[in-house]
Amino acid sequence: RMVIPLFDEDTGLLGDKVVDCFEVSSSEPFLSQSHCLTDISTRGVAMVPKLALDVMSCEVMRVLQLTDSCIVPISYQVPRKGQEFHEDLYPDTVGTTSAMSAEEWWQGGNKQKVSLHPDKRPKLKVPPAKQMPAKKEVTSRGSKESTSSSPLSTPSSSAVPSRSPSSTSGLSSGFLPSPSPSQSAKAIQSLLPTSKFRHIQGAVMHRDTHITNMRGLNLTTPGECDGFCVNRQRVAVPLAISGGQIAIFERSQPGRLPDTSLPTIQNSVNVVDFSWDPFDARRLAVGDDAKIRVWQVPEGGLKETLTEPELILQHTEKIYSIKFHPLASGLLVSSSYDLTVRLWNLESGEQVKLLTGHQDQVFGMAWSPDGKLLATACKDGKVRIYDPRKSTTPVQEGPGPEGPRGARIVWVCEGKYLLVSGFDRSERGLYLYSADSLSSGAIASAQVDVSPSTLIPFYDPDTSVIILTGKGDTRVHIYEIFPEEPYFIECSSFNSPEPHKLQGLAFLPKTECNVRDVEIAVGLMLTKTTIEPVAFRVPRVKKEFFQDDVYTDTAVWWEPILTASGWLSGINGQHKKISLKPKDMTPSEAPKEAPVRKYLPSSVYLEEKTDEQKKEELLSAMVAKLGNMDDPLPQESFEGVDDDEW
Repeated sequence: RMVIPLFDEDTGLLGDKVVDCFEVSSSEPFLSQSHCLTDISTRGVAMVPKLALDVMSCEVMRVLQLTDSCIVPISYQVPRKGQEFHEDLYPDTVGTTSAMSAEEWWQGGNKQKVSLHPDKRPKLKVPPAKQMPAKKEVTSRGSKESTSSSPLSTPSSSAVPSRSPSSTSGLSSGFLPSPSPSQSAKAIQSLLPTSKFRHIQGAVMHRDTHITNMRGLNLTTPGECDGFCVNRQRVAVPLAISGGQIAIFERSQPGRLPDTSLPTIQNSVNVVDFSWDPFDARRLAVGDDAKIRVWQVPEGGLKETLTEPELILQHTEKIYSIKFHPLASGLLVSSSYDLTVRLWNLESGEQVKLLTGHQDQVFGMAWSPDGKLLATACKDGKVRIYDPRKSTTPVQEGPGPEGPRGARIVWVCEGKYLLVSGFDRSERGLYLYSADSLSSGAIASAQVDVSPSTLIPFYDPDTSVIILTGKGDTRVHIYEIFPEEPYFIECSSFNSPEPHKLQGLAFLPKTECNVRDVEIAVGLMLTKTTIEPVAFRVPRVKKEFFQDDVYTDTAVWWEPILTASGWLSGINGQHKKISLKPKDMTPSEAPKEAPVRKYLPSSVYLEEKTDEQKKEELLSAMVAKLGNMDDPLPQESFEGVDDDEW
């Protein structure tokens, strides 16, 4: 393949296929400056004119990479402090108007050059900008216009390729003069929203915490099932053995399992969906052909095979999925092939509500955080919200992801929005709905990737971070969700170690997180032969402090607030909250923003001062320095950030 050189004569930078960047000088011909890895094949490259650069952010070159499906801007910036114009980076460059005629050039004329300083540029008459469509769709590979009638989100940080040496800055249109520093800062902020969780790191915990040598797992559970389920004490995994057997593993007993057979739960028929009771770590509800069997695991784990369930709830047809109520103990909801959703009181063992309105298979169900409403995603392309205590029909209904390939639904942003993971033709995507206006459709969407499995979401309400993966995937996607633009910010993803493929990912209560290591979520990853804990951490420098901006008070959702009969009678409740701060840790004392340096005008330093004035100023400076030794942030002492600090 031919190497395409792009040379910037102002800075002496040379780009090779937008991969290698060199500084060209007479003393040393090629000084390597940066190395940019592009994971998308390059079909062509072009360099943006210098007058379009964001000089206030020290952008010295911008290259547009042409790929098979998009144009990717790649920005090269010199790390400098402060918002000011650095003349050493920007010599005068070629202007936007012709400096001479062709005849003058033949006679030896020189080309015109102009300054890149915002205050010294020629003022051009700018034609009124054309109004662009307001509806956009966020993708993990770039932003694209949408002609859909539903309002969609603006481009998020996912539009910026992570392979570039630095994030792209605001793009000036054509050869227009650069905006003022304040306008430039606003433009950059709008195009590149920041997130404290953007560099989140997933890491498999030490092998001593793994459960290994698992055999005979059932890896073909229906799409409505998560594949396995966990609580803080134990793990339930379906086995591919006749009789619908379920293995129960104690989390307090990790290690290699024996080669001999282990005691199991004999469920009689294969598992369709199952779930631990959030308020009873020993109670497991299992849905199958047309029944829901409720099992009680003995204290300390299984010592012998269980064959008799504690309770059997009879359906009319096969089960799709089951969910426990988040506030009331002994209350269970299930969906069935008869297109109904039923509520069960485990205290009495009876059906108490029957919800109708679905025209096809129910893909997913989710209770609202306050336990008042139930949301469903259906194969008929509808998203519905029920108020089960007031009506058996949906109180709201709106268009959802279409197609027969599955969907999941979860409440986000304090229960004011719904997030649905589904499919758009061949792509997996996320769709955000306002819970107050489902009929208006999705207010934002993000295309994730191409894969046949449904994305299974886990949402952390304390951080508004959602973690998603599908069965058979090797990658875990992470986003931060906002109730306003940009709606989605893509964070660093986690790739499972080769050659593992995830058969499931389930998460533990927030109290299982190690706050000293700044963990915001801990999940268990199921592979074909192992169960491995995975910790998701936020990189921080001063870990000796409790990161109070990351750890808000968390809900005690593992304790019930109501009984099933109390909730059915119309009583509402709310989970109490607790702090995750250990007693021996102090809150973070780092300032919210880096202190701004203030420089005095040069006239102050040139002014003649008496010896007494100089002595007094020196003494004041020494006292101020001694009294504020801990104030500056660590990053104030150097340009940029070391690799080991992320």
